[in-house]
Amino acid sequence: MHCCEKCFKDSEIKAIICGNNKHGKCDFCHRENVYICKLENEDNLRANFESLLDLYTPIEEMGCDYPKEKADLLKNILCSQWSIFHLDPDSVYKFLITLLPERYSEQPELFDKPVGISGSMDESYLKRYSMLGTYQWEDFVEEIKKENRFHTNIINKDILKKILGATCKRYKAGQKFYRARIWETKYGYEKDAMGAPPAGKASAGRANSEGISRLYLANSIDTTLHETRARVNDYATVATFQLLEDIEVVDLATIDKISPFKGIDSSLLAINLPHLRKIGYEISKPLRRHDSPLDYLPTQYISDYIKSIGFSGIEYKSTMCKNGINFAFFDEMLFECIATENYDIDSLTYGYSSLE
Repeated sequence: MHCCEKCFKDSEIKAIICGNNKHGKCDFCHRENVYICKLENEDNLRANFESLLDLYTPIEEMGCDYPKEKADLLKNILCSQWSIFHLDPDSVYKFLITLLPERYSEQPELFDKPVGISGSMDESYLKRYSMLGTYQWEDFVEEIKKENRFHTNIINKDILKKILGATCKRYKAGQKFYRARIWETKYGYEKDAMGAPPAGKASAGRANSEGISRLYLANSIDTTLHETRARVNDYATVATFQLLEDIEVVDLATIDKISPFKGIDSSLLAINLPHLRKIGYEISKPLRRHDSPLDYLPTQYISDYIKSIGFSGIEYKSTMCKNGINFAFFDEMLFECIATENYDIDSLTYGYSSLE
């Protein structure tokens, strides 16, 4: 049987299939004249998926202590917890047993019964692979807010550094970003007033402690205007910032797209993806008037650590603008404000949901 590059989200798998330079019809998604590979002859694909499947164990082999709510069929896990396939679970099952017939013959329960990561219940395994060891994110939050603010031992920084390396994203000099400020005067703000707050005067945010300045930018004018939470009849100045040199950032916006086949221990990735998602969610949450400054401490800690290991900033999702991306950059000297434009906010659209 043949699968095609369109069946996959994962860039590493797509590259393997395209590297065969063979076109034809896909037996899974039924597209024609696409890059394909014959599963029975594809050793690279087989090796990648064999390694990934080694993470999982049928729960019937793990005893009664494994939480049933953490278990699922392999085909469902590969669709819901990894960004690998553009296929439905039943097609994923068909793909796996075609690619790995010997594994299926030897261990059918891995494919047909609920599975889980057995190491997730083992203390020594968690200490070896998890950035939080045997703790949860909530334990870290309590520790840093109430017990040990600057020197917590809950986070394993060596593991955190490896995981953050897998999120690395590069931007080239010349890339443009945007920042908005609401104004009340007739003429708006000049370019020299559109940068980061002066050191010592910055208020606390999710990526900076009080007094420590960060340059918060966005990927588009639409995103940055949403982030200001402007009201109807407000005026806003939007500045365009141009990157002056190539940089690397930690990308928390596309955590779910990290490939388990790209030079990182898949055991490390599988255990820590939930923690990364939590960090990405927390740093993306909009600031609220009733927030306590203590609420920002956990993500401030992570932000400061990211800076300390040489990254230039953090990329994360906007919760105010659909498909919007925000950035917290550590050094505003990496950018030049090249233009400003003034806007009149003439309409808003509200979304809301019941708290019940």
